[in-house]
Amino acid sequence: MTKLSKSLKAFLVGTSVLAGAATAANAETFRWAFQGDAQTLDPHGLFETFTLGFQGNVYEGLVKRNDKMEMVGALAESWENIEPTVWRFKLRQGVKFHDGSDFKSDDVVFSVNRLNTEGSDMKVVAGLIKEAKVVDDYTVDIITPAPNPILPNQFEIFYIMDKQWAEANKTTEATNVKGGDEGNHANLNANGTGPFIVKSRQTGVKTVLVRNPDYWDKNMKSNITEAIFTPIAQDATRVAALISGNVDMAYPMPVQDWKRLDEADGVKPLAGPEARTIFLGFDQLRDELTASNIKGKNPFKDVRVRKAFYMAIDVEAIKDKVMRGASIPSGLMIAPQVNGFNAKLNVRAPADPAGAKKLMADAGYGDGFEVTMDCPNDRYVNDEQICQASAAMLAKIGVKVNLLAQTKSKYFGKVLAQNNYDTSFFLLGWTPSTFDSHNVISSLIACRGGEDKLGAFNLGGYCNPKINELTAKIQSETDQAKRQAMIDEVWQIHADEVGHIPLHQQPLSWGVSDKVDVVQRPDNQFDLRYAVVNK
Repeated sequence: MTKLSKSLKAFLVGTSVLAGAATAANAETFRWAFQGDAQTLDPHGLFETFTLGFQGNVYEGLVKRNDKMEMVGALAESWENIEPTVWRFKLRQGVKFHDGSDFKSDDVVFSVNRLNTEGSDMKVVAGLIKEAKVVDDYTVDIITPAPNPILPNQFEIFYIMDKQWAEANKTTEATNVKGGDEGNHANLNANGTGPFIVKSRQTGVKTVLVRNPDYWDKNMKSNITEAIFTPIAQDATRVAALISGNVDMAYPMPVQDWKRLDEADGVKPLAGPEARTIFLGFDQLRDELTASNIKGKNPFKDVRVRKAFYMAIDVEAIKDKVMRGASIPSGLMIAPQVNGFNAKLNVRAPADPAGAKKLMADAGYGDGFEVTMDCPNDRYVNDEQICQASAAMLAKIGVKVNLLAQTKSKYFGKVLAQNNYDTSFFLLGWTPSTFDSHNVISSLIACRGGEDKLGAFNLGGYCNPKINELTAKIQSETDQAKRQAMIDEVWQIHADEVGHIPLHQQPLSWGVSDKVDVVQRPDNQFDLRYAVVNK
């Protein structure tokens, strides 16, 4: 359980003594649920949307997105590109961490350095920075390895920690969540600058947040004084908790329950397009798969096998049978909302099991083979059902899929543990935090490893050096037409080589009480700053 900070203690004492400031009449409690827990409170411990979104209510970055998804200042009031490889950030003065200490430039430089520690899962962000320098207490220069005109947009999920607090609690290195380093102080405790303070945390059970009385943004829309989060793994239980009034908001809601929510009193479904692409991937790096009956070679190194898998998967059937018509089949690894999307390239041929079987035979696998498929069962909308449907489709071309569906903590712990990428065939989803193609290309498509720290989430080790070359150019190119042409070239190469199998963009699927107003972001992050409990 998290220890109470001085600021929190003062706040709690104040609310019990001062009449009018936070009386029972105006105190507002908000309760919400998700299908899994935040995996850590360490802001550099796991690059995962829900965990980062949850942390974003406690920690802050230099920039943030508002309720219209516009990039605005957070801990930085302004920024400018003073030299081709130097961005200067002017920091917000008067900001305090939850324990009452002042936020200054040293904290930014410390946080940049912490991104590079062994346990950090944020090396994609670390790779954007060559060095951070203190100019004065409230000015920081970020030096980049090459010109990077979109750097501020890449910083929303780079959260700033208190240098003194980290040093005092011996947590100057990031929590290695993937390696099970749960003893790190920052994994179980938090000291941010954000609008809410962690009052208590029972991992996997409940986390209680209370409003930060010293929060710098006095115009925050939320009227919430206490926010209680509960992970609820089972879909039916989550739906029942909303309908019964035990929670004010829950997600994801099974798409098959939208009608039930429409008909229930006091609640409603809240649906919309999400900028997350769900896809399948395969180990193309190892000479022998770790989870297959084929020994001495790796079938996925043969593009004919990868293409056969692609042709065997019927995304329209998944849309109709699994997603109840709510998904948007995709031929690209990015959604239409993402900068660089080209509708002309977003094409997908119909499923062709007969053609797929011929390709398998041509590749020497006419009798098929066995392979284990890693799949989360509490991370994406209908994730396990998608994997089950894919396995059934692959069975038609002779592939026996041994499905290993696990909670997201075990799933990510396996496929990402110690950067070992222990998977042969997997399902994953990705929303680019920058809403730009470069994020997807640099994180998922580029060859992994090297000083540039690219490909950190390229689980299967797909690699084409030309794409790495283009990735660097895309990051620094300011001519939008030239940049788009390079992005298109990347997607064409990736499609020709079947680097992954894009499936669809999943729907945003929330359920909310009529008593609350919330903002549904297309990246599926939930921001308490814009949640309001109606009187």
